[in-house]
Amino acid sequence: MIALIQRVTGASVTVAGDVTGEIGPGLLILLGVEKEDNEQKANRLCERVLGYRIFSDAEGKMNLNVRQAGGSVLVVSQFTLAADTGRGMRPGFSRGAAPEHAEALYDYFVARCREQGVATQTGRFAADMQVALVNDGPVTFWLQV
Repeated sequence: MIALIQRVTGASVTVAGDVTGEIGPGLLILLGVEKEDNEQKANRLCERVLGYRIFSDAEGKMNLNVRQAGGSVLVVSQFTLAADTGRGMRPGFSRGAAPEHAEALYDYFVARCREQGVATQTGRFAADMQVALVNDGPVTFWLQV
């Protein structure tokens, strides 16, 4: 399971002209699910993402996680994160989970974020989404479990 996380001052997702999720300061989480992923991996990734200290403390050091900073999260499904880009000029998607499995783990990850008390918004699984964000820093990290 893969999360590309971006510290943002704001982010939103629009599907067919309707905003499905919108946050102020916090994390935009692009979430990719691979074939072998399961709830245990989703739990671990959620723990890492929400605990990752990438927000500034009073001294300007990256020392706070999203909860400590009072931020929200916007979780967007992103199957292309599971792409094999090792060779050739076209990505392969054989490592990605089947849509039913990926959606179940996406929903599980979102539920876990909410259970942790973090305000959580979402995109729409498998939809053609337009994602808008202002990356703060820029600060972007790739987390994988």
